[in-house]
Amino acid sequence: MKRHFKICEVPPRVSPQDWSDWHWQMRKSLQSPQDFAAYKVQLTEDLIRAFESRSFQVRSTPYYAQVALQMAAKSALHKILVPDIAELTSHGQQMLDPLAEKKHSPVSRIIHRYTDRVLFLVTDTCSVYCCYCTRKHFTAQGEAGASSQEYSEALEYIRSHPEVREVILSGGDPLTLSDERLEGVMGDLRQIDSVEIIRVATRMPVVCPMRITDDLVNIFKAHKPVFMMTHFNHPEELTSQAAIALEKLVDNGVPTFNQMVLLNGINNHSAIVRELSYRLLLLRVKPYYMFHCDPSEGSAHFRTSVENSLQIQRELWGRTSGLAMPNLSLDIPGGGGKVGLTPNFEISHRNHFRTYVGWDGLQGVYESPPESEVLTPPDADLYQQ
Repeated sequence: MKRHFKICEVPPRVSPQDWSDWHWQMRKSLQSPQDFAAYKVQLTEDLIRAFESRSFQVRSTPYYAQVALQMAAKSALHKILVPDIAELTSHGQQMLDPLAEKKHSPVSRIIHRYTDRVLFLVTDTCSVYCCYCTRKHFTAQGEAGASSQEYSEALEYIRSHPEVREVILSGGDPLTLSDERLEGVMGDLRQIDSVEIIRVATRMPVVCPMRITDDLVNIFKAHKPVFMMTHFNHPEELTSQAAIALEKLVDNGVPTFNQMVLLNGINNHSAIVRELSYRLLLLRVKPYYMFHCDPSEGSAHFRTSVENSLQIQRELWGRTSGLAMPNLSLDIPGGGGKVGLTPNFEISHRNHFRTYVGWDGLQGVYESPPESEVLTPPDADLYQQ
């Protein structure tokens, strides 16, 4: 089946030159009910109340508003952008910092949860503030990058912890920084011998694909290996403009992976996940993670059940290429880290014999060698950290 990537049309009131300029997209961000009304959002009393009552900032690029509110009129993508009075309810688990990132922040702007990698929060600004965001405790606070003192402290922390081999630039969205600022960050990290991998966690290819310029790609190439971690949630987000941006990255040697979040009533169906995965794969983007939604404040209506998530994964199993299969994971509230969720295909276990049933109902028995026969490779100690 040939998959088509729709064009996001330029609104008649905007020049194509402005529309294709990521700086213009940032300057013209939608933030008020009136801004969204220009993109055909009906200003109901509930919507006005949601805008006035929520404690978290609202923002969208004009491009993404055009995609979510017009192109995908039959989907529920607009719920990612537009406040809902459901955010004001207190039912269900709700936490301002569900992943306990503050607990794992030894210095400002650094989150060190896993031994060999850190998150470097280079800015608290995003071009779009998603209503289900897990980092509401940090984003859109000062609308700025790290101060010179915070920046120096973060670099010194990384420098003084040689076990850190990987730095993930996050925030906010690091691609809201200027090219000059971003190149400076990457250049400083490349001066630290122990840093091998730089990851960039961004939603810009989704919400502002015009940000992926030739100059930006050249910065990534100059500081390789740089891995791009993007965040498409729905097939409708993969427009022709987004496809061009993604192919520009991979054509220039920037490995690109996608992390999606299962959102109740928006994308929590195996057919939607499968279509997104195959469209990504056609563009040489690896579907990487499929996250269960975190219990951040105001997000209870976005969270689907764990049983529903597992059912989606089970329906994908065997019917979707392994290349297109994202890893279903959940972040343990309170800072416990990621845990993989996998449908259980084992139906019995007796002595060394384990019986499994496949996705299509076929059963088979696997004889597992006893633990006494398991050997440790002789050179394993050479690779111990």
